[in-house]
Amino acid sequence: MEKTQNNRAWFLVIPVLILVAFSAVIPLMTVVNYAFNDTFGSNDFFWAGLEWFDEMIHSERLHGALGRQVMFSAIILAIEVPLGIFVALNMPKKGFWASFCLVLMALPLLIPFNVVGTIWQIFGRVDIGLLGRGLAALGINYNYTNNPIDAWATVIVMDVWHWTSLVALLCYAGLQSIPEAYYQAARIDQASRWSVFRYIELPKMKGVLLIAILLRFMDSFMIYTEPFVVTGGGPGNSTTFLSIDLVKMAVGQFDLGPAAAFSLMYFLVILLVSWVFYTVMTNMDKEAK
Repeated sequence: MEKTQNNRAWFLVIPVLILVAFSAVIPLMTVVNYAFNDTFGSNDFFWAGLEWFDEMIHSERLHGALGRQVMFSAIILAIEVPLGIFVALNMPKKGFWASFCLVLMALPLLIPFNVVGTIWQIFGRVDIGLLGRGLAALGINYNYTNNPIDAWATVIVMDVWHWTSLVALLCYAGLQSIPEAYYQAARIDQASRWSVFRYIELPKMKGVLLIAILLRFMDSFMIYTEPFVVTGGGPGNSTTFLSIDLVKMAVGQFDLGPAAAFSLMYFLVILLVSWVFYTVMTNMDKEAK
């Protein structure tokens, strides 16, 4: 029996395509234009070829920002993924407390990025902030505006507080899909807690865990608002990540050509890593089937 195809559904897709074209494709083409041209104003462009890309590739400024960005993303994934798994494993599976924990875990995700940065900027201040004054009372010399280590610690703890819930909720959804019969069989076989996690829970979480890692990598690699509000990229350039450096270059210095080339390279790196994650996830699904 042949399936009936309803091509009228394309009329529902066309408005979305037009919206995407205006909101994404056209600005992207503008960036591409600036990346391969030089301008002295008045919309007079001169062909520059790969000059800006070559400048960015050999830029020590870009290398420094990239190193800080990779380190930040690696630290974030190393903390949030295991912590999210631990929280999901210890959350109630049913009843009132399960609903309460789900709502509680979702609260940090509902706070806008700039508000998160403002909260931690005030929270960490040594004069009026609860964290800053509390650490000072304990004799700990903490000041995220002057000490690069304190600035890094503040930004990392802020991100962990904000986004660990996402990993925990995704892992919790994976755990909820495990039939109770699996746990009953494990209890009959007197399997240890580690064996239950390794052979029952972890395989069921692999799919959602890869999604969580992908989302957290992309977001941490593109992070801008929270560290910019808290530290402004300082002290010095200690928390100047790629996105902050890009904005400083484009808006602060108005170097449109290098900034456009920088942004395209930035976009391609994220796209490449996302493609790698997608390939891994697809292969895992095929092997599971």
